[in-house]
Amino acid sequence: MATTSVPELGRRAKAASRLIATASGGVKDTALRLAADLLEQHRSDILAANDHDVREAEAAGATSTELDRLRLTDGRVEAMAEGLRQVAGLADPVGEVVEGSVRPNGLRVERVRVPLGVIGIIYENRPNVTSDAAGLCLKAGNATMLRGSSSAVRSNVAIVSCLRLGAGKAGLPEDVVVLVEDTRREAAVEFMQLEGVIDCLIPRGGASLIATIREQATVPCVIDGDGNCHVYVDAAADLDVALSIVVNAKTQRPGVCNAAESLLVHRAVAEAFLPRAAAALDGVELVGDERARALVPDMAVAADKDFATEFLDLKLSVAVVDGLDGAIDHIARYGSGHTEAIVTTDLRAAERFCREVDAGAVVVNASTRFIDGGELGLGAEIGISTQKLHARGPMGVRELTCTKYVVHGDGQVRG
Repeated sequence: MATTSVPELGRRAKAASRLIATASGGVKDTALRLAADLLEQHRSDILAANDHDVREAEAAGATSTELDRLRLTDGRVEAMAEGLRQVAGLADPVGEVVEGSVRPNGLRVERVRVPLGVIGIIYENRPNVTSDAAGLCLKAGNATMLRGSSSAVRSNVAIVSCLRLGAGKAGLPEDVVVLVEDTRREAAVEFMQLEGVIDCLIPRGGASLIATIREQATVPCVIDGDGNCHVYVDAAADLDVALSIVVNAKTQRPGVCNAAESLLVHRAVAEAFLPRAAAALDGVELVGDERARALVPDMAVAADKDFATEFLDLKLSVAVVDGLDGAIDHIARYGSGHTEAIVTTDLRAAERFCREVDAGAVVVNASTRFIDGGELGLGAEIGISTQKLHARGPMGVRELTCTKYVVHGDGQVRG
């Protein structure tokens, strides 16, 4: 069956964006809550569609990490619905006065938060992104164009049907959420080049997708980049706390961007900590530098590229550093700007780490896994920006808006 063309979907989303931009917060919240109810009511249909996608992906040789990202369960569908309800409960960012002043000539100047317009999301495997992204965009008064991967197309169609129906029942145009069902690469490139339609493109995927975006996209982008996250265990760390954090950061869900990929340990505590960590990380492939391997002889040799790799699997690079300077230098060399953590009881070391480490998020004495929109009170997230323009770190509803100046006068003219 023929799918709707990318330009036609863009035209419909653009028209819908003008209507949702002026919708009240109450109408948007009603749409989100209705969509959440519909996800639960149509859970069996969504799971059946997802099961079909998973079986095809397995037959095509998908990895365990890819299958984990693709697979939906009762719990994950419930989490999607709950995420929409949490977003509905957030304050509406649209219309917020960011700052205001009165000029000497009496002009009242305000900077007001407004929707971006049409937000394009291009992503791989994870059908929960469909719900999270569309919900956040809707809350911020935007229309959403979604383009998922071929491996999740049935799941995405089932989810989007609930989102569109919820919008329609609330009195919004259903085209505030549109899905590109054409999964050809040519359609993806066409999507990335919808100038005059897509106001902001957000990719969520691996290195190959990001490289394609950088090469092909002609619309503004916010890059959701690699998560080569580090945990640094300082000389002043509580080693029991450090052990718990490292194990959680690496193993709780290794296939996601906020999982730890590299462990750095101060040489003063390496002998006491690394053998314990290796034992606790049973089942994790460890690759390390010379000093780490001297303390854990079973550890494999780490190539230089291992320290720069987002494994998204049960694999961890390990290095022993001479101190805080060494840890900061290592992160500066190999980090991807996502999330970096320090475990220490030394307040000055923690403050310096937070000040000098260049990343979208830094964490003190907690797992990197907390750098997530839901965990940080954003309701959900549309991605984690590793760039520095417009948005950085977890992107919630405010990051899906921009501002415009509103100037009130009483007849002033410029001399």
